[in-house]
Amino acid sequence: MNIETFVNTTSRAWAIPILANLHAGIAGRQAPLLAATGASRTAFAQSMDHLIAMGLLERNPGYGHPLRPEFRLTSLGVTAAAIANRIQSVTADEDQDLLRRSWTLPVLTAIHRPSHFTDIRRNLRTITDRALSQSLRSMEVRNWVCRKVDEGARPPRSIYSAVNTGSKISSIIAPEITFV
Repeated sequence: MNIETFVNTTSRAWAIPILANLHAGIAGRQAPLLAATGASRTAFAQSMDHLIAMGLLERNPGYGHPLRPEFRLTSLGVTAAAIANRIQSVTADEDQDLLRRSWTLPVLTAIHRPSHFTDIRRNLRTITDRALSQSLRSMEVRNWVCRKVDEGARPPRSIYSAVNTGSKISSIIAPEITFV
């Protein structure tokens, strides 16, 4: 999967939990997925529509009621769901809110090895400076990212690296994502 597709997938808060639950064997209908994810109906519907538009999910033809359809993973969706399931398996319940933020996972992918702010921004072309700094700050507070200042450089530059849970997630995602 390329980084643009990954960024697009994670742009909806409930996309990763939905994919992870489908991979784990939860039935592809609204009620079981809502119960498993804990999402609101509106956010859930928006995430499902987004995943369908991306080609990761499709309606299961011949199954379900027209008002209560059943969904299944596409071939591209199977790969994304496997990644999502591995991400969900290494995170605690209290960390789910941080995972649902749109830039957390792409930033962790970009810092699979220690990186400067500009290198991270270069790898994630569509991220703004403000979004990147807020994402790094929120992960630093949770101890998912460590920031060190390189005093030898002029001007001094910050070096960011994934640690603890952030390192586990980064090691899961980084081999699967290509930076173009």
